[in-house]
Amino acid sequence: MRDIRRGEPEINAAADVIRAVAPDILLLTNFDYDADLIALAAFADLLGDDWQLFARVPNAGQMTPMDLNGDGRLGGRDDAQGYGRFAGDGGMAILSRTPLVADRDFSSLLWRDLPGARLPVNADGALFPDKAAYDIQRLSSNGHWVVSVPRYDLSLLVFDATPPVFDGPEDRNGLRNGDEIRLWSRYLDGVFGDVPARFAIMGNANLDPDRGERDRRAIIDLLADPRLQDPEPGWMDADRRRVETVSWPDETGPGAMRVSYILPSRNLTVMDAGVLWPDDGALGESVDIAGPHRLIWVDIEPTEH
Repeated sequence: MRDIRRGEPEINAAADVIRAVAPDILLLTNFDYDADLIALAAFADLLGDDWQLFARVPNAGQMTPMDLNGDGRLGGRDDAQGYGRFAGDGGMAILSRTPLVADRDFSSLLWRDLPGARLPVNADGALFPDKAAYDIQRLSSNGHWVVSVPRYDLSLLVFDATPPVFDGPEDRNGLRNGDEIRLWSRYLDGVFGDVPARFAIMGNANLDPDRGERDRRAIIDLLADPRLQDPEPGWMDADRRRVETVSWPDETGPGAMRVSYILPSRNLTVMDAGVLWPDDGALGESVDIAGPHRLIWVDIEPTEH
């Protein structure tokens, strides 16, 4: 793990970007988890101010005793509950200027137990890699949390879905990505119990509604859900408004796409929204150095309790 105190360029650049936006609540994805939240506390210190820290053990890197990806070998990164080199590799975390309360954690939900789950199958129609795998295979590649913000009578529905690629004809990752997104629709349907009145879905869905070779129905359906609103955070490129949130290389990757989302419930008032993209100012270089994913933000009219 990198020593945050030594000031790695990417870490310093990410801190510059976050300080420029000055969020009240921040979701971090692909942030390594450790039991004492030492890395998260060090990053919060780098940002300055007084932050509340929240993180749970992610499924990423949690090794299983089974060959979950069907390659005939055990102990590989794809044989963990979520892809990872070690337990906690690339987890999630929340920084908040106001106290948070853990409400629900769906990270241990088995994939097969999601109503309407679309499990991968072999060419002969049998479950891939075998039926026994789904006795332990969790849906969340990282985690699905419901975290309440009592001060604002608001709940955060956060997640970080697996990329829908890097698999075979069974489309294991593509199907899992879709069901990770659909979990929130099932949650809002009330199949897991009571649903908060005011909420916002936040996270990296790793799926663009308009671009990409894989099935995009899950994110299209979520964006069209009448219980949600899509502020469409965007940025200006020349004279054209764009909504991409990540910039992968065109030569070796899919290019710029919209994969990260903040979707408030319909009863919240959205005041503004945006994506922090490189510009001609001094911050532009930091945005690029911080990594391909851009910080997206949504301002919601506060209702304090």
